Amino acid sequence: MSTVTETKQAIKGGEFLIRETEAHEIFIPEEWSEEQKMIAQTCRDFIKQEIMPRLDEIDSMKDPKLMPSLLDKAGQLGLLGTSVPESLGGFGMSFNTTMLVAEVLGASHSFAVAYGAHTGIGTLPILYYGTEAQKKKYVPKLATGEWKASYCLTEPDSGSDANSGKTKATLSADGKHYIINGQKMWITNGGFADVFIVFAKIDSDKNLTAFIVEKTYGGITMNEEERKMGIKGSSTRQIFFNDCKVPVENMLSERENGFKIAVNVLNIGRIKLGSGAVGGCKATISTAVNYAKERKQFGTSISNFGAIKHKIAEMTTQVFASESAHYRAGQNIDDAYDVLVAGGMEPGKARLKSLEEYAIECAILKVHGSEVLDFVVDEGVQIYGGMGYSAEGPMDRAYRDARINRIFEGTNEINRMLTIDMLMKRAMKGSLDLMTPAMAVQKELMAIPDFGAGDDNALFAKEKKALRNLKKAGLMVSGAAVQKFMMKLSDEQEVLMNLADMLIEGYVAESTILRVEKLIGLRGEKACATEKEMAIIYLHHAIEKAGAAAKQAIYAFAEGDELRLMLLGLKRFTKIDPYNLKEARRRVANYVIDKGEYPF
Repeated sequence: MSTVTETKQAIKGGEFLIRETEAHEIFIPEEWSEEQKMIAQTCRDFIKQEIMPRLDEIDSMKDPKLMPSLLDKAGQLGLLGTSVPESLGGFGMSFNTTMLVAEVLGASHSFAVAYGAHTGIGTLPILYYGTEAQKKKYVPKLATGEWKASYCLTEPDSGSDANSGKTKATLSADGKHYIINGQKMWITNGGFADVFIVFAKIDSDKNLTAFIVEKTYGGITMNEEERKMGIKGSSTRQIFFNDCKVPVENMLSERENGFKIAVNVLNIGRIKLGSGAVGGCKATISTAVNYAKERKQFGTSISNFGAIKHKIAEMTTQVFASESAHYRAGQNIDDAYDVLVAGGMEPGKARLKSLEEYAIECAILKVHGSEVLDFVVDEGVQIYGGMGYSAEGPMDRAYRDARINRIFEGTNEINRMLTIDMLMKRAMKGSLDLMTPAMAVQKELMAIPDFGAGDDNALFAKEKKALRNLKKAGLMVSGAAVQKFMMKLSDEQEVLMNLADMLIEGYVAESTILRVEKLIGLRGEKACATEKEMAIIYLHHAIEKAGAAAKQAIYAFAEGDELRLMLLGLKRFTKIDPYNLKEARRRVANYVIDKGEYPF
């Protein structure tokens, strides 16, 4: 189902830093097929009819059967089986299509969490790692919603350090069962799940093993529902396993392969969480814009004030940028999958391999999507003013529900450090040649700057030059940091997070420029005036943010002549032509206000 996107040679994960991508190589949301648009509309209709009228009821959790019944209704519409192959009762949709579903359902507050846990971390470990017998037994029932799924990884003393879990599994005397004992916490869907993916260590193993555990096996008890800041309608329990007998055939994959399963399934969760955040952003912007048009102060709608226009334009621009990057990466994953399957790889393995390839991008997008959502809901509260702080208004729930996303699927701090860790590991293995371009940048620093203008009349010529330079800044700072800290770079978490911010902003800014360039090729420049403004606004934002992160990193390890040289290089590599961003934002805001919703 994936839309065909012209490619010369598939870009590798993380390679965007050292290779220029052309507009025709990426997928843009304006290319959704009619079928994909219909699926998105089905999701919107479901939210409008089933979720929005019952938000207070869902959050009250007075009826423990309400959330499972909503999942049942989603199952009847086929929304729980989008990732599942047709042979197992699903729809076998492309990865980008499942991202679109996650995006639209991202506006459904607590339901989005229950949905994401069931279809993602609850179902996919069995789909991708299960034996044929396990897949046939569990996946069709999970795809329809007959059985609900949950994922039991986190423990009181093992959060980000998941492999340090203490839950134990011991083989029974007759060799027919594993006896599981331990405690899990923050378990989404825990209160109503029929099937749990449980991670435990067998005997004194170093690494976790995964098991498929049915609620009916016994030996499972749980605390009351957790009281949470947000996503109040999502079932979150502590679960205790007391001599829970699990048939040996319910071990998932091989012994001690649990940590790998957890990591790979989290890659999927990360990028899907990011796309869900984009959906939450769009709904928030539409709500805030309508309020700004209706709310009058000093005799006029507050949407006429420059300060409010600034907010609306920034909110919209950052969401447009994040969306651009998400579907670019999603299509890369689909394209890699198609190549692997064509080469004879089993589809489940091919899906995992394609996701593993773009793990860097998945981590980037989890961070970006969740932080843009936090920015958007915060500005939404501000546009509403006093009503934004009232529990009677819509921003209260949006603000509280958004906050978990920076913690879910690995905290944003962990994901930032992971992006650099994965990038460096690929460089050391030789799968990404970072050394050659980094050395070229070092050489360029010593040379006289190139003032050649090139073809500045070509579309986005100046912006692309600024993007190339931004990547050079990233290579310059990361190369110097590696030389300075060597094997101890992993201990320099503040520097790693600075480097990650440069990487994130470069990827998202490039994705936005490429999306608009491709769109102009399809529709013409006049029809894409607002999108072009947003691409330029975001590029300025990215260069400013990346430049600030670079300075912090440089100050952390350079001194004397090296410090002066690097700051001069940074000034050169973060240079961008002046642009009247105030007027650009006003034009974007006016367009959005006129449409009365997020219009892209």
